Amino acid sequence: MYGIALDVGTSGFRAQLIDLETKEVIKTSMTMKHPLPGGNVTDHLDFAISIGEDVAHNIIIDAVGKMIEGFDVDPLQISRMAVCGNPIQLSLFQNSEIRDLAYVGKNMRKRLGIDNVQRDARIFKATDIFHGILNLDNCLIIIPPAIEHEIGADALAMIVETDFLEQEEPTLVTDYGTNAEMAIKVGNRIITASAAAGPAIEGQGISCGMLAAPGAITNVDLEGGFWRISVLNENMDVVKGHLIDPISGTILEGSDVVPTGITGTGLISILSLAIETGIVVSPPKLKYGKIELGDGIEVSEEDIKEAGKAIGAIRAAQLTLIHESGIAYKELETMYMSGASGTYVDPGKARKIGACPDFTKRSVQFGNTSLSLARDIILEKVKLDSLIELAGNIKADHLMMATSETFKKLYACELGYWTEGMSIEMYRKLLKMSKLPELPVPVEYPVFEKRVTKDISETGNRRVEVIEDIGVTLEELAVGCIMCHKCENECPEHAIFIKADDNLFAEYNSLKCLGTACKRCVNVCPVHAIDYKEIKIMEN
Repeated sequence: MYGIALDVGTSGFRAQLIDLETKEVIKTSMTMKHPLPGGNVTDHLDFAISIGEDVAHNIIIDAVGKMIEGFDVDPLQISRMAVCGNPIQLSLFQNSEIRDLAYVGKNMRKRLGIDNVQRDARIFKATDIFHGILNLDNCLIIIPPAIEHEIGADALAMIVETDFLEQEEPTLVTDYGTNAEMAIKVGNRIITASAAAGPAIEGQGISCGMLAAPGAITNVDLEGGFWRISVLNENMDVVKGHLIDPISGTILEGSDVVPTGITGTGLISILSLAIETGIVVSPPKLKYGKIELGDGIEVSEEDIKEAGKAIGAIRAAQLTLIHESGIAYKELETMYMSGASGTYVDPGKARKIGACPDFTKRSVQFGNTSLSLARDIILEKVKLDSLIELAGNIKADHLMMATSETFKKLYACELGYWTEGMSIEMYRKLLKMSKLPELPVPVEYPVFEKRVTKDISETGNRRVEVIEDIGVTLEELAVGCIMCHKCENECPEHAIFIKADDNLFAEYNSLKCLGTACKRCVNVCPVHAIDYKEIKIMEN
């Protein structure tokens, strides 16, 4: 019999097939994107509320079904599946209430009758949600508990799968991703938060970006006046890549592993080295217009802006969390980094550009704690009862960045620095004008600990499989369409196609579509033939 560990991430899914007899991982698969339209958790939530949670749920289950089919085992031999993720992703996976996560105000939630939504641990039959997709008649699905309704299983995972709770000195943990979860522990008090950093932190939303997968550039280092890139091989190990001139793109020494794109950690490393060597004059300005790292792999000023928005959101949230905890910045002792980006990033370079605090004495890197917790539940290394007890005992306050004036002021400074060319000196002046604490002097000799070498510590004997075809075609009746094709031409992702059948339909590719945050196709239509509302999944 087999078990499946599943991490339903905001920028992509990770799944592992586990032999329950030998306790070994047989195979690992991943997706390069989330199957829902949009690039962040807010887009996914808005899509589900605007279009319908049933539609969003069915798209997700279809994608997970394709991942399970890729394991090439009889579904009847799968007896349990543990699923981890943030509250929005887990709610969409289960097709449970999500509206309470969309509204900050308690009065609105009360008027809607959703002011007391519980996200407790849950065990249910897989057939409840996979009926008609896969024959999982013998499988039970296990959902870990949330700490609070908005502090999900992914936050619990980064707390449980590290030694965060054992720390006596002030400690900050961050799961680096599109929706960066974080928590600070000061004495016995824990405060949690999250930052909607956007997809660039995981290598998406930039021109040559990709998730951590074979062929991804994860780091760059100076070597003889040129740049040595580090790349992930087919086993997700970091290996030596090309030696390259970043100005001309000339490869001076080739590598067997050919780079295909840049991860978020690679981008952080590139920015740090480019600033250090003067290739970036002042963000986002590039001295030579672009950075070249291989055949067709470039970093532009627009990429720097997108990366800066993500890095800025995380730094602003971390500084806000420290400030609101009541301690001075310099009192923070340790920084824990988890997730793929937290694993592969060079912590020294991350500190230089503000992706993690440069005033802590110690930085510790962990892997994908969300998938790790799901795997431990499958292998019964962690009992669900003990997780429920632990979640109940963690008395955590949750800080909403959307309503924090401190965060707003700090993020304004970050945007000025990363997107408008504002100097770091002016940044510090604005902090003073806003009556916020000054940034302390960086610790000169911090201690770096790397607890894992890759974000997924056990991948099995087979190569990690990337599941490409996880999207679906969405369909909307285009009433009154005049076939001008302006919507197709306007779409930046080429995600829409007008089909002439008995009626005229707009077809959207869910993987490419940017979702409700874009709607450029709707806005450009001269006859209002589409509105991106009455959408359904197109039947094969």
